[in-house]
Amino acid sequence: MTAKTAAIVEIAGLTKVYGSGEARVTALDAVDLVVPEGQFVTVMGPSGCGKSTLLNLLGGLDTPTAGSISIESQPLADLPDDRLTELRRRRIGFVFQFFNLIPVLSAVENASLPLRLDGDKDAEERATAWLERVGLGTRLHNRPDQLSGGQQQRVAIARALSTEPALVLADEPTGNLDSKSATEIGDLLRQVSTEWGRSVLMVTHDPRIASFAQRLVLMRDGRIVDDLSLDGTHEAPRTALEKAGLL
Repeated sequence: MTAKTAAIVEIAGLTKVYGSGEARVTALDAVDLVVPEGQFVTVMGPSGCGKSTLLNLLGGLDTPTAGSISIESQPLADLPDDRLTELRRRRIGFVFQFFNLIPVLSAVENASLPLRLDGDKDAEERATAWLERVGLGTRLHNRPDQLSGGQQQRVAIARALSTEPALVLADEPTGNLDSKSATEIGDLLRQVSTEWGRSVLMVTHDPRIASFAQRLVLMRDGRIVDDLSLDGTHEAPRTALEKAGLL
């Protein structure tokens, strides 16, 4: 691959099994997936289809039963715990449904936290730059309880981007927001991909928010059942879900 289309995520035969005997559950079943640099991919499917398991494995928060995961051509299985922690902190940004901000810290303190933990002397300056990019330049010193839900998620996105990661993993990032704020966050995540060149892998239940992505991966029973390009219309994800029998 050229540098322009380098794969940030490469997954082959990824399998995750929980329990044994009659309690055995196959959460992921031999999944293959490649995410190129700068692509915004959304993953959809019914509850229990393996979406969250996929994110946890990609983020190095859990280990697969079988198969392989590489981030920027680095197989996760080859990394000792300290190197995995380092990769997770520096090369992967996480965005969660409930923001996970620290209530007593200001926006800039929350956004700079990963950098401070890494000993970066320019942590506040770098976090400020990202908060300005996501439209919060005038709210740097507000605590989470002084911000709307949409603004709190913008802080969380700035925090995820502050370390200049290659990959952003977003787990239901609009699930706790009103419709207007959700739309703004969907648009911002598209900007993260198209303007700032980060790969974004988002799990969502909302077809409207999925439409901001460039690509849709549909899952059922731990397997990928469709993988298609999106055209930017709000109807495309819903049509794909219906065609796959997932609505």
